[in-house]
Amino acid sequence: MDLEKLKYPIGTFDCPSDITPEKLEAWISILEHFPNRLNNLVSNLSEAQLKTPYRPEGWTVRQTIHHIYDSHHNAYTRFKWTLTEDRPTIKVYDEKAWAETEDAKNAPIELSLAAISALHAKWIYLVKGLSQEQLLKEFHHPARNRNYTLAETVGSYAWHSNHHYAHIENLLKREG
Repeated sequence: MDLEKLKYPIGTFDCPSDITPEKLEAWISILEHFPNRLNNLVSNLSEAQLKTPYRPEGWTVRQTIHHIYDSHHNAYTRFKWTLTEDRPTIKVYDEKAWAETEDAKNAPIELSLAAISALHAKWIYLVKGLSQEQLLKEFHHPARNRNYTLAETVGSYAWHSNHHYAHIENLLKREG
């Protein structure tokens, strides 16, 4: 199978220049329902399945689940900084190094599944209460040297949720 398709099973995130209320609502819905969808997808996986990489030289299913929590936790923190500071420069983290830590490689997935569920509930509560003006607030990403609005960040994490969901789902379809 094509390595690029294994890396990006739903393609890369392409943010529309005009984020409509309908588009934002769809993204919020993805984030709201993602914890249950992920839990249903992975809750019955065996230890051997959790140790399986979703692609050659990729993370295991376990690492992917823990990465989702780490990434989304960082995103939530970025939202809080953006809402409480003037165009903050966010801290970039090395996601590959984080995926090699003891918890990412060996902790039970139930820890991150529960954390994702709680985090998304709080995140959605926050996002649904934001005004249009707040959604247009920006943070600066130093590694990419660009600013991101909270609205487009909602979209990128809706994509991120579906991106990693597809990694695991496609692996299950390929490997049974």
